[in-house]
Amino acid sequence: MKIHEYQGKELLRGLGVPVPLGGVAFTPGEVKLVAADLIQRTGNPVVVVKSQIHAGGRGKGRFVEQPDVGGVKVVKSAEDAAQIAEKMLGNTLVTIQTGPEGKKVQRVLVEQGMNIARELYLAITLDRATGRNTVMASTEGGMDIEEVAAHTPEKILKESIDPAVGLQAFQARKLAYALGLVDPVAPRFVKFLLALAAAYDRLDCALLEVNPLVVTGDDQVLALDAKVSFDDNATFRHKELEELRDPNEEDPSELEAKSWDLSYVKLDGNIGCMVNGAGLAMATMDIIQYVGAKPANFLDVGGGATAERVTAAFKIITRDPNVRGILVNIFGGIMKCDTIATGVIAAVKEVGLKVPLVVRLEGTNVELGKKMLDESGLAITTASSLRDAATKIVELVKP
Repeated sequence: MKIHEYQGKELLRGLGVPVPLGGVAFTPGEVKLVAADLIQRTGNPVVVVKSQIHAGGRGKGRFVEQPDVGGVKVVKSAEDAAQIAEKMLGNTLVTIQTGPEGKKVQRVLVEQGMNIARELYLAITLDRATGRNTVMASTEGGMDIEEVAAHTPEKILKESIDPAVGLQAFQARKLAYALGLVDPVAPRFVKFLLALAAAYDRLDCALLEVNPLVVTGDDQVLALDAKVSFDDNATFRHKELEELRDPNEEDPSELEAKSWDLSYVKLDGNIGCMVNGAGLAMATMDIIQYVGAKPANFLDVGGGATAERVTAAFKIITRDPNVRGILVNIFGGIMKCDTIATGVIAAVKEVGLKVPLVVRLEGTNVELGKKMLDESGLAITTASSLRDAATKIVELVKP
Protein backbone atom coordinates (compact mmCIF):
# COMPACT_ATOMS: atom_id res chain seq x y z
CA MET A 1 0.00 0.00 0.00
CA LYS A 2 1.36 3.41 -1.05
CA ILE A 3 0.44 6.86 0.19
CA HIS A 4 1.15 10.41 -0.94
CA GLU A 5 4.20 12.39 0.12
CA TYR A 6 2.20 14.81 2.26
CA GLN A 7 0.55 11.91 4.10
CA GLY A 8 3.90 10.25 4.73
CA LYS A 9 5.34 13.47 6.08
CA GLU A 10 2.42 13.93 8.46
CA LEU A 11 3.01 10.42 9.82
CA LEU A 12 6.74 11.06 10.19
CA ARG A 13 6.17 14.41 11.90
CA GLY A 14 3.94 12.69 14.44
CA LEU A 15 6.68 10.16 15.16
CA GLY A 16 9.43 12.72 15.75
CA VAL A 17 11.04 12.85 12.29
CA PRO A 18 11.79 16.46 11.23
CA VAL A 19 10.02 17.56 8.01
CA PRO A 20 9.39 21.00 6.47
CA LEU A 21 6.25 22.99 7.21
CA GLY A 22 3.57 22.54 4.60
CA GLY A 23 0.01 21.66 3.75
CA VAL A 24 -2.03 19.89 1.10
CA ALA A 25 -4.34 21.80 -1.25
CA PHE A 26 -6.91 20.72 -3.84
CA THR A 27 -7.66 24.02 -5.59
CA PRO A 28 -5.60 27.08 -6.61
CA GLY A 29 -7.50 29.08 -3.98
CA GLU A 30 -6.47 26.68 -1.24
CA VAL A 31 -2.88 26.77 -2.53
CA LYS A 32 -2.84 30.56 -2.17
CA LEU A 33 -4.10 30.37 1.41
CA VAL A 34 -1.58 27.69 2.43
CA ALA A 35 1.29 29.56 0.76
CA ALA A 36 0.35 32.85 2.38
CA ASP A 37 0.21 31.20 5.80
CA LEU A 38 3.64 29.60 5.30
CA ILE A 39 5.16 32.91 4.20
CA GLN A 40 3.74 34.65 7.25
CA ARG A 41 4.93 31.93 9.64
CA THR A 42 8.45 31.59 8.24
CA GLY A 43 9.13 35.12 7.00
CA ASN A 44 10.40 33.51 3.78
CA PRO A 45 8.59 34.38 0.52
CA VAL A 46 9.84 31.22 -1.20
CA VAL A 47 7.46 28.26 -1.28
CA VAL A 48 7.46 25.01 -3.22
CA VAL A 49 4.44 23.53 -5.02
CA LYS A 50 4.75 19.74 -5.41
CA SER A 51 2.41 17.53 -7.45
CA GLN A 52 1.09 14.60 -5.44
CA ILE A 53 0.93 11.31 -7.36
CA HIS A 54 2.11 7.80 -6.53
CA ALA A 55 5.22 7.99 -8.71
CA GLY A 56 8.76 9.29 -8.48
CA GLY A 57 10.64 11.58 -10.84
CA ARG A 58 8.09 14.38 -10.44
CA GLY A 59 10.69 17.13 -10.59
CA LYS A 60 11.89 15.93 -13.99
CA GLY A 61 8.38 15.12 -15.20
CA ARG A 62 6.28 17.22 -17.58
CA PHE A 63 2.56 17.87 -17.91
CA VAL A 64 0.90 16.74 -21.12
CA GLU A 65 -1.21 19.92 -21.25
CA GLN A 66 1.60 22.17 -19.93
CA PRO A 67 4.91 20.79 -21.26
CA ASP A 68 6.82 23.79 -19.91
CA VAL A 69 5.77 22.97 -16.33
CA GLY A 70 7.41 20.32 -14.15
CA GLY A 71 5.82 18.42 -11.31
CA VAL A 72 7.71 20.44 -8.66
CA LYS A 73 7.98 24.21 -8.86
CA VAL A 74 9.68 26.83 -6.64
CA VAL A 75 7.87 30.18 -6.51
CA LYS A 76 8.31 33.45 -4.61
CA SER A 77 4.79 34.49 -3.66
CA ALA A 78 1.39 33.10 -2.76
CA GLU A 79 -0.01 34.49 -6.03
CA ASP A 80 2.64 32.67 -8.08
CA ALA A 81 1.92 29.48 -6.14
CA ALA A 82 -1.78 29.69 -7.06
CA GLN A 83 -0.96 30.34 -10.72
CA ILE A 84 1.39 27.36 -10.99
CA ALA A 85 -1.11 25.14 -9.15
CA GLU A 86 -3.73 26.03 -11.75
CA LYS A 87 -1.44 24.53 -14.38
CA MET A 88 -0.87 21.38 -12.31
CA LEU A 89 -4.26 20.50 -10.84
CA GLY A 90 -6.46 18.37 -13.07
CA ASN A 91 -3.69 17.86 -15.60
CA THR A 92 -1.70 14.73 -16.46
CA LEU A 93 1.90 14.48 -15.26
CA VAL A 94 4.25 12.12 -17.10
CA THR A 95 7.38 10.93 -15.26
CA ILE A 96 9.88 8.15 -15.74
CA GLN A 97 7.82 6.02 -13.32
CA THR A 98 4.30 6.70 -14.62
CA GLY A 99 4.88 5.53 -18.17
CA PRO A 100 3.70 7.54 -21.19
CA GLU A 101 0.09 7.52 -19.99
CA GLY A 102 1.03 9.62 -16.94
CA LYS A 103 -1.15 10.30 -13.89
CA LYS A 104 -3.67 13.05 -13.22
CA VAL A 105 -2.69 15.45 -10.44
CA GLN A 106 -5.61 16.03 -8.08
CA ARG A 107 -3.77 17.58 -5.13
CA VAL A 108 -0.54 19.43 -4.44
CA LEU A 109 1.70 19.87 -1.42
CA VAL A 110 2.69 23.45 -0.63
CA GLU A 111 5.86 23.67 1.48
CA GLN A 112 8.17 26.28 2.91
CA GLY A 113 11.25 27.06 0.85
CA MET A 114 14.48 25.71 2.33
CA ASN A 115 18.04 27.04 2.35
CA ILE A 116 19.65 23.78 1.24
CA ALA A 117 23.35 23.35 1.94
CA ARG A 118 23.58 19.65 1.09
CA GLU A 119 21.43 16.81 -0.25
CA LEU A 120 21.75 13.16 0.85
CA TYR A 121 19.91 9.93 0.19
CA LEU A 122 18.45 7.78 2.98
CA ALA A 123 16.13 4.78 2.92
CA ILE A 124 15.09 1.77 4.96
CA THR A 125 13.74 -1.38 3.36
CA LEU A 126 13.94 -5.16 3.62
CA ASP A 127 17.07 -6.79 2.23
CA ARG A 128 15.80 -10.22 1.17
CA ALA A 129 19.35 -11.54 0.84
CA THR A 130 19.95 -11.10 4.58
CA GLY A 131 16.34 -11.29 5.77
CA ARG A 132 16.82 -8.05 7.68
CA ASN A 133 15.67 -4.47 7.37
CA THR A 134 18.56 -2.42 6.05
CA VAL A 135 19.46 1.27 6.04
CA MET A 136 20.84 2.60 2.77
CA ALA A 137 22.54 5.98 2.64
CA SER A 138 24.42 7.89 -0.02
CA THR A 139 25.99 11.26 -0.67
CA GLU A 140 24.11 11.33 -3.97
CA GLY A 141 20.87 12.85 -2.69
CA GLY A 142 18.31 13.90 -5.28
CA MET A 143 19.66 11.40 -7.81
CA ASP A 144 17.87 8.29 -9.01
CA ILE A 145 19.26 5.64 -6.67
CA GLU A 146 19.06 3.05 -9.47
CA GLU A 147 21.51 5.13 -11.49
CA VAL A 148 23.84 5.43 -8.51
CA ALA A 149 23.68 1.67 -7.92
CA ALA A 150 24.42 0.94 -11.58
CA HIS A 151 27.32 3.33 -12.10
CA THR A 152 28.80 4.12 -8.66
CA PRO A 153 27.67 1.34 -6.28
CA GLU A 154 30.48 2.18 -3.87
CA LYS A 155 28.59 5.36 -3.00
CA ILE A 156 25.73 3.39 -1.44
CA LEU A 157 26.36 2.67 2.24
CA LYS A 158 24.43 -0.01 4.11
CA GLU A 159 23.75 -0.95 7.71
CA SER A 160 21.78 -4.08 8.56
CA ILE A 161 19.29 -3.82 11.44
CA ASP A 162 19.30 -6.61 14.02
CA PRO A 163 15.60 -7.40 14.64
CA ALA A 164 16.30 -8.24 18.28
CA VAL A 165 17.74 -4.83 19.24
CA GLY A 166 16.85 -2.50 16.37
CA LEU A 167 19.10 0.11 14.80
CA GLN A 168 21.84 1.13 17.20
CA ALA A 169 23.25 4.61 17.73
CA PHE A 170 26.77 3.49 16.80
CA GLN A 171 25.45 2.35 13.39
CA ALA A 172 23.85 5.74 12.80
CA ARG A 173 27.08 7.49 13.81
CA LYS A 174 29.05 5.22 11.46
CA LEU A 175 26.83 6.29 8.55
CA ALA A 176 27.02 9.95 9.56
CA TYR A 177 30.80 10.00 9.48
CA ALA A 178 30.91 7.95 6.27
CA LEU A 179 28.70 10.61 4.67
CA GLY A 180 31.19 13.27 5.74
CA LEU A 181 28.98 14.84 8.40
CA VAL A 182 30.55 16.61 11.38
CA ASP A 183 29.26 18.47 14.44
CA PRO A 184 26.70 19.88 14.85
CA VAL A 185 25.08 18.09 11.87
CA ALA A 186 26.31 14.57 12.71
CA PRO A 187 24.40 14.17 16.01
CA ARG A 188 21.29 15.62 14.40
CA PHE A 189 21.58 13.07 11.59
CA VAL A 190 21.92 10.30 14.18
CA LYS A 191 18.78 11.48 15.96
CA PHE A 192 16.94 11.75 12.63
CA LEU A 193 17.93 8.25 11.51
CA LEU A 194 17.03 6.62 14.82
CA ALA A 195 13.60 8.29 14.68
CA LEU A 196 13.18 7.18 11.06
CA ALA A 197 14.04 3.58 11.92
CA ALA A 198 11.56 3.64 14.82
CA ALA A 199 8.87 4.99 12.48
CA TYR A 200 9.62 2.28 9.92
CA ASP A 201 9.14 -0.38 12.58
CA ARG A 202 6.11 1.27 14.19
CA LEU A 203 4.23 1.60 10.88
CA ASP A 204 5.21 -1.82 9.46
CA CYS A 205 6.67 -0.17 6.36
CA ALA A 206 7.84 -1.95 3.26
CA LEU A 207 9.84 1.10 2.16
CA LEU A 208 10.67 4.41 3.80
CA GLU A 209 12.73 6.52 1.43
CA VAL A 210 13.92 10.09 1.96
CA ASN A 211 15.37 11.53 -1.22
CA PRO A 212 16.66 14.04 -0.67
CA LEU A 213 17.46 14.28 3.00
CA VAL A 214 18.72 17.85 3.34
CA VAL A 215 21.13 19.69 5.55
CA THR A 216 20.08 23.33 5.70
CA GLY A 217 22.21 26.43 5.91
CA ASP A 218 21.61 26.57 9.66
CA ASP A 219 22.65 22.90 10.07
CA GLN A 220 19.20 21.36 10.46
CA VAL A 221 18.45 17.87 9.08
CA LEU A 222 15.04 17.39 7.43
CA ALA A 223 13.19 15.03 5.11
CA LEU A 224 12.60 17.15 2.02
CA ASP A 225 10.79 14.23 0.37
CA ALA A 226 9.23 11.06 1.75
CA LYS A 227 8.17 7.94 -0.10
CA VAL A 228 6.30 5.63 2.26
CA SER A 229 4.73 2.25 1.48
CA PHE A 230 3.40 -0.36 3.88
CA ASP A 231 3.55 -4.13 4.10
CA ASP A 232 0.06 -5.24 2.98
CA ASN A 233 0.33 -8.28 5.25
CA ALA A 234 0.50 -5.99 8.30
CA THR A 235 -2.29 -3.54 7.45
CA PHE A 236 -4.69 -5.42 9.74
CA ARG A 237 -2.70 -3.88 12.61
CA HIS A 238 -3.12 -0.37 11.20
CA LYS A 239 -6.76 0.17 10.33
CA GLU A 240 -6.18 3.92 10.50
CA LEU A 241 -3.85 3.75 7.52
CA GLU A 242 -6.66 2.51 5.27
CA GLU A 243 -8.06 6.04 5.41
CA LEU A 244 -4.91 7.25 3.63
CA ARG A 245 -5.49 5.05 0.59
CA ASP A 246 -6.17 7.02 -2.60
CA PRO A 247 -8.29 4.85 -4.93
CA ASN A 248 -7.63 7.26 -7.81
CA GLU A 249 -3.97 6.22 -7.71
CA GLU A 250 -4.65 2.49 -7.83
CA ASP A 251 -5.61 0.20 -10.68
CA PRO A 252 -9.42 -0.33 -10.58
CA SER A 253 -8.98 -4.05 -11.27
CA GLU A 254 -6.57 -4.39 -8.34
CA LEU A 255 -9.03 -2.61 -6.08
CA GLU A 256 -11.85 -4.92 -7.17
CA ALA A 257 -9.62 -7.96 -6.66
CA LYS A 258 -8.83 -6.76 -3.14
CA SER A 259 -12.55 -6.56 -2.36
CA TRP A 260 -12.83 -10.27 -3.29
CA ASP A 261 -9.66 -11.16 -1.34
CA LEU A 262 -7.84 -12.02 -4.58
CA SER A 263 -4.14 -11.37 -5.14
CA TYR A 264 -3.98 -9.56 -8.48
CA VAL A 265 -1.26 -7.56 -10.21
CA LYS A 266 -1.65 -6.25 -13.74
CA LEU A 267 1.26 -6.93 -16.10
CA ASP A 268 1.99 -5.96 -19.70
CA GLY A 269 1.50 -9.29 -21.51
CA ASN A 270 -1.47 -10.79 -23.37
CA ILE A 271 -2.13 -14.13 -21.61
CA GLY A 272 -4.49 -13.80 -18.67
CA CYS A 273 -3.71 -16.17 -15.79
CA MET A 274 -5.92 -17.55 -13.03
CA VAL A 275 -4.06 -19.81 -10.63
CA ASN A 276 -4.32 -20.96 -7.01
CA GLY A 277 -1.18 -20.45 -4.95
CA ALA A 278 1.53 -17.83 -5.40
CA GLY A 279 4.25 -20.37 -6.22
CA LEU A 280 2.14 -22.08 -8.86
CA ALA A 281 1.20 -18.66 -10.26
CA MET A 282 4.88 -17.75 -10.63
CA ALA A 283 5.62 -21.08 -12.30
CA THR A 284 2.68 -20.54 -14.67
CA MET A 285 3.94 -17.11 -15.67
CA ASP A 286 7.45 -18.51 -16.18
CA ILE A 287 6.30 -21.26 -18.51
CA ILE A 288 4.13 -18.87 -20.52
CA GLN A 289 7.26 -16.82 -21.18
CA TYR A 290 9.23 -20.00 -21.87
CA VAL A 291 6.88 -21.01 -24.69
CA GLY A 292 6.95 -17.57 -26.30
CA ALA A 293 4.32 -15.26 -24.78
CA LYS A 294 3.93 -12.91 -21.81
CA PRO A 295 1.49 -13.05 -18.88
CA ALA A 296 -1.05 -10.23 -18.63
CA ASN A 297 -1.42 -10.56 -14.88
CA PHE A 298 -0.60 -12.34 -11.67
CA LEU A 299 -3.84 -13.64 -10.15
CA ASP A 300 -3.95 -16.01 -7.18
CA VAL A 301 -7.48 -17.04 -6.21
CA GLY A 302 -6.18 -18.70 -3.05
CA GLY A 303 -6.62 -22.15 -1.59
CA GLY A 304 -10.18 -21.74 -0.36
CA ALA A 305 -11.82 -19.84 -3.20
CA THR A 306 -15.53 -20.17 -3.84
CA ALA A 307 -17.25 -20.36 -7.21
CA GLU A 308 -18.25 -16.71 -6.74
CA ARG A 309 -14.65 -15.63 -6.26
CA VAL A 310 -13.57 -17.62 -9.31
CA THR A 311 -16.29 -15.86 -11.31
CA ALA A 312 -15.10 -12.47 -10.03
CA ALA A 313 -11.50 -13.34 -10.95
CA PHE A 314 -12.57 -14.35 -14.46
CA LYS A 315 -14.39 -11.05 -14.91
CA ILE A 316 -11.33 -9.07 -13.82
CA ILE A 317 -9.14 -10.89 -16.34
CA THR A 318 -11.54 -10.50 -19.27
CA ARG A 319 -11.92 -6.77 -18.58
CA ASP A 320 -8.28 -6.22 -19.57
CA PRO A 321 -8.30 -5.19 -23.27
CA ASN A 322 -4.77 -6.56 -23.72
CA VAL A 323 -5.81 -10.13 -22.89
CA ARG A 324 -5.92 -12.29 -26.02
CA GLY A 325 -6.14 -15.64 -24.25
CA ILE A 326 -6.75 -17.03 -20.76
CA LEU A 327 -4.98 -19.87 -18.96
CA VAL A 328 -6.58 -21.33 -15.83
CA ASN A 329 -4.17 -23.55 -13.91
CA ILE A 330 -5.53 -25.11 -10.72
CA PHE A 331 -4.14 -27.72 -8.38
CA GLY A 332 -7.14 -28.84 -6.36
CA GLY A 333 -6.46 -29.40 -2.68
CA ILE A 334 -8.58 -27.39 -0.28
CA MET A 335 -10.24 -25.87 -3.36
CA LYS A 336 -11.70 -28.74 -5.37
CA CYS A 337 -11.49 -28.91 -9.14
CA ASP A 338 -15.28 -29.14 -9.55
CA THR A 339 -15.59 -25.82 -7.67
CA ILE A 340 -13.21 -24.23 -10.14
CA ALA A 341 -15.13 -25.77 -13.05
CA THR A 342 -18.39 -24.39 -11.66
CA GLY A 343 -16.91 -20.91 -11.35
CA VAL A 344 -15.36 -20.96 -14.83
CA ILE A 345 -18.58 -22.16 -16.46
CA ALA A 346 -20.64 -19.54 -14.61
CA ALA A 347 -18.21 -16.79 -15.55
CA VAL A 348 -18.11 -17.74 -19.22
CA LYS A 349 -21.90 -17.83 -19.40
CA GLU A 350 -22.21 -14.49 -17.63
CA VAL A 351 -19.38 -12.58 -19.27
CA GLY A 352 -19.14 -14.35 -22.61
CA LEU A 353 -15.97 -15.79 -24.11
CA LYS A 354 -14.33 -13.62 -26.75
CA VAL A 355 -10.81 -15.06 -26.43
CA PRO A 356 -9.41 -18.63 -26.26
CA LEU A 357 -9.59 -20.32 -22.85
CA VAL A 358 -7.40 -23.22 -21.76
CA VAL A 359 -8.02 -24.92 -18.41
CA ARG A 360 -5.64 -27.30 -16.69
CA LEU A 361 -6.98 -29.02 -13.57
CA GLU A 362 -5.21 -31.45 -11.25
CA GLY A 363 -5.94 -32.77 -7.77
CA THR A 364 -9.13 -33.30 -5.79
CA ASN A 365 -12.17 -34.14 -7.97
CA VAL A 366 -10.16 -33.56 -11.14
CA GLU A 367 -12.13 -36.04 -13.25
CA LEU A 368 -15.42 -34.48 -12.19
CA GLY A 369 -14.11 -31.00 -12.96
CA LYS A 370 -12.90 -32.01 -16.42
CA LYS A 371 -16.21 -33.73 -17.16
CA MET A 372 -18.13 -30.60 -16.20
CA LEU A 373 -15.99 -28.50 -18.56
CA ASP A 374 -16.23 -31.00 -21.44
CA GLU A 375 -20.01 -31.27 -21.11
CA SER A 376 -20.61 -27.53 -20.68
CA GLY A 377 -20.98 -26.95 -24.41
CA LEU A 378 -18.60 -23.98 -24.13
CA ALA A 379 -15.45 -23.34 -26.17
CA ILE A 380 -13.10 -24.42 -23.40
CA THR A 381 -9.88 -26.29 -24.17
CA THR A 382 -8.62 -28.65 -21.47
CA ALA A 383 -4.98 -29.60 -20.96
CA SER A 384 -3.24 -32.53 -19.31
CA SER A 385 -0.19 -30.71 -17.92
CA LEU A 386 1.14 -27.22 -17.30
CA ARG A 387 3.44 -27.36 -20.32
CA ASP A 388 0.57 -28.67 -22.44
CA ALA A 389 -1.68 -25.86 -21.22
CA ALA A 390 0.89 -23.13 -21.89
CA THR A 391 1.68 -24.49 -25.35
CA LYS A 392 -2.01 -24.68 -26.26
CA ILE A 393 -2.89 -21.15 -25.17
CA VAL A 394 0.12 -19.65 -26.94
CA GLU A 395 -0.78 -21.49 -30.13
CA LEU A 396 -4.41 -20.37 -29.89
CA VAL A 397 -3.54 -16.67 -29.57
CA LYS A 398 -1.17 -16.60 -32.51
CA PRO A 399 -2.45 -14.41 -35.38
